[in-house]
Amino acid sequence: MYILLVSFLFHFNLINVRIQLFQKHRVNLHHIESRPSKQDKALYAFFVSCDNKTGGLKEAIQELKEKSTTFSILSRDSDKDAIPWFPRKIVELDRFANQILSYGSELDSDHPGFTDKIYRARRKEFADIAFNYKHGQEIPRVTYTPAEIKTWGTIFRELTKLYPTHACREFNHIFPLLCDNCGFKEDNLPQLQDISNFLQDCTGFRLRPVAGLLSSRDFLAGLAFRVFHSTQYIRHGSKPMYTPEPDICHEVLGHVPLFADPSFAQFSQEIGLASLGAPDEYIQKLATCYWFTVEFGLCRQNGEIKAYGAGLLSSFGELQYCVSDKPETRPFEPAKTAEQQYPITEFQPIYYVADSFDSAKDKMRAFASTIPRPFSVRYNPYTLCVEVIDSKDQIINLTKTIKGDLSLLEDALAKLGNNKKA
Repeated sequence: MYILLVSFLFHFNLINVRIQLFQKHRVNLHHIESRPSKQDKALYAFFVSCDNKTGGLKEAIQELKEKSTTFSILSRDSDKDAIPWFPRKIVELDRFANQILSYGSELDSDHPGFTDKIYRARRKEFADIAFNYKHGQEIPRVTYTPAEIKTWGTIFRELTKLYPTHACREFNHIFPLLCDNCGFKEDNLPQLQDISNFLQDCTGFRLRPVAGLLSSRDFLAGLAFRVFHSTQYIRHGSKPMYTPEPDICHEVLGHVPLFADPSFAQFSQEIGLASLGAPDEYIQKLATCYWFTVEFGLCRQNGEIKAYGAGLLSSFGELQYCVSDKPETRPFEPAKTAEQQYPITEFQPIYYVADSFDSAKDKMRAFASTIPRPFSVRYNPYTLCVEVIDSKDQIINLTKTIKGDLSLLEDALAKLGNNKKA
């Protein structure tokens, strides 16, 4: 069985006629949702999720196409002609937030905490918090134990010695602000909600607790809405400088600071937007680009190589290694980077270097344009929704928005010129 999300457009009073088509063909419906159409106020958009377990779904779809103003299929099916389902509204992240690849307390036998019953129970506490979280709620605050604070303190103390010389300038500009505003200090683990509030004020990014590892498609979809799925637990205290999976040290020391930088935030969102509705093979390419940038990226500043990837900025050993002459470095080119294989349990033998976050963003946009999708997407920061651009009317509306922004730019430039003359 698979879930198929069907979107169609028509007058509200005809909904019963359309729904009867599913009943006629014995198609099992899971959910029906409606909202006013943005193209025509006299029409309504309807979203129906159903499955192919029983009945004639193909026949129902064909008949529905003939009787609807517009019609599209967004599916999690492997059908090459179907567009994979993706969230349109930020609240729809709730639909896959718990479709995790492994629960927080499920540890491999070689994990440092595998035989530690207390640690495993603690990991489950954090996983349960994330599992029960819904968009719009406050992220529950956690009282960390003295042992957990000690582990954090060891990592914090060692990494902050390296940041001034090894991290990029944007990171070093923002990190002191997190210390002042979010409680980043050696004897205190910051709370996700405080960090999320800070990021929203800076760039609109926000944190969302996650119970375990998400698929690449679902994780990248969160970035499209400027949402970063963050763990809340900490690594096992027996090996404070090692963790086999992301923990709160990796998230808040490695990722968080640069999400407060406008250029990096936009670059991260570009990867997320490119993933929406993309074929599976392109999801893998985008995930690889994410790995070599957001996780293990380097950049060139004032003739020197600096680290900006979270996997580097949260690893004492690899942060020193990555800027040495030992690894190979290559310029960041998404089409080539996306094909590169990489290890996940050892230092990277190859790193990709960006000239700047803005140049990396432009390159990602160009790469995204090569992804075979019958539509474009645009994030609306006012509604926190992703708008699908696939019709003439939508293009006209987008043109009006751009025209308004250009008028504002012209007005600002004119006033700036007048101020200089005065």
